Amino acid sequence: MDITTVVGLIAGFTLIVMGILSGGTMSAFIDTPSLLITLGGTLAGTLINHPLNQMVGLVSVGMKSFFWTSLPATELIEKIVGMAETARREGILALEQAVQEIDDPFMSTGIRLAVDGTEPELIQTILETELSFVEERHKAGANMFTYMGSAGPAFGMIGTLVGLVNMLQNLDDPSALGPGMATALITTFYGAVVANMIFIPISGKLKIRSAEELLQKRMIMEGIMSIQSGDNPRIVEQKLATFIAPSLRPIGEEDGE
Repeated sequence: MDITTVVGLIAGFTLIVMGILSGGTMSAFIDTPSLLITLGGTLAGTLINHPLNQMVGLVSVGMKSFFWTSLPATELIEKIVGMAETARREGILALEQAVQEIDDPFMSTGIRLAVDGTEPELIQTILETELSFVEERHKAGANMFTYMGSAGPAFGMIGTLVGLVNMLQNLDDPSALGPGMATALITTFYGAVVANMIFIPISGKLKIRSAEELLQKRMIMEGIMSIQSGDNPRIVEQKLATFIAPSLRPIGEEDGE
């Protein structure tokens, strides 16, 4: 689980609630029609703006900002270097058994192609194509939340305008103006909160996770190409170390900076 996402949401909503309670009551900020206009309108606009197959996966995409598991870069390097050592010592065909134990489909596909003797250019083309489509899928998921982040405040403003129209129809009752104005403004509050506390941060976190995953897949691809070309495991390690920050590299690599 991504603890920063959880802590951020809890801290953000806690501080908002504390701010509300310090100067008023929570009941004053609860309005069902305003919530329906803001959230309902945002979801409806998102449905219009995106195809159904993307909307079906909206929740699962959003959950990736909470639940994310990936192999640390240093462990990934060790794993690839270990395969390079096996291939160097016993031949690349010795990696056929290792394919069955690899959980990453991208890595297993690349190793299988290398073991089968596929031309290096063809392997690179296949893996690059898969990378590009993975990137497009990630962009589509993040773009949904980016759109919702922009639509939330807009529908909040629409709800405010609806509330103002209803309030102006009751100008003959001065006592209703204050509560009416407060109710009208709540939708703007809802739109700002859901956009800046939920949708936009989730979109940003998804983009970060996508960049991390694509970087690891590029490391895997570079490692597979090096293994197939018969590079020394030490050279493979040096190539892969360039993908990560100097502070995270193996001791020998970091000292060589």
